[in-house]
Amino acid sequence: MFVKCFFDRGMALFGLLVCSPIFLIVSMLIKIKMPEGPVIFKQKRVGKDGKLFTMYKFRTMAMEHGGSSISVAGESRITPLGAVLRKYKLDELPELWNVLVGNMSFVGPRPDVPGYADHLRGEERLILKLRPGITGPASLKYANEETILAYVVDPVRYNDEIIFPDKVKINLDYYYNHTFFGDIRLILQTIFRSYEFAKLSIISQVRNQK
Repeated sequence: MFVKCFFDRGMALFGLLVCSPIFLIVSMLIKIKMPEGPVIFKQKRVGKDGKLFTMYKFRTMAMEHGGSSISVAGESRITPLGAVLRKYKLDELPELWNVLVGNMSFVGPRPDVPGYADHLRGEERLILKLRPGITGPASLKYANEETILAYVVDPVRYNDEIIFPDKVKINLDYYYNHTFFGDIRLILQTIFRSYEFAKLSIISQVRNQK
C-alpha cells in the first residue's frame, strides 16, 4: 500500500511537470474555441470509502449542456475540440492533480457520479475500499464506451443494465487480485493502447486525404 501511494504521488508530480506545456496549449485552445465557461470542468465523484471528492478534467462540453451524466460519441453537447480531447484522453490530464493530493490513484475503478454507488450490494461494496483510478481493467475493456453507447437505442438503460454490472464484476475481481506489478502492467497497457490508437487515427486520416 505504501509503495503504491509513493509511486502515485511521485509519478503524478512528475507527470504534472512534464505535461505542463500540454496543459498550457490545451488551456489556450479551450479559451479560444470555447470561450464561454471555465477551462477546467469540476464534478463530484464517489471516492475511497464512499467519500465524495472533486474530480478535475479539461472541459469538453458547451456550457449550456444539460441532461444525462452518460456521454455518447457524436452527441451535440460535446464540442469539436472536446471530441478531440476525449479521443486522445487529453481531457483526463488534470486528474493527475487528484492523484497527487490523494483523491485518486493511477490504477483503480473509475470514480462514478453520486448515485451509482448506491446500487452496489453486499460484496460489491468492497470496491469502495479502493482508491478510484485514472485507468484500470474495466477502463481498458470499455475504452470505447462512448462509441458503444452511440450504437444502442437507449444508452442510459444499456449502461445501467449491461456496462455498469460488468464493470462491477471486473472491479471486484481487481479488488481481490490486484498487485503493484499488476498495476504497472495496466498502466503500460493503457499507454501503448493510446499510442496505437493515435497512430491508427493518423494513418486513417492520411489515407482519407488520398
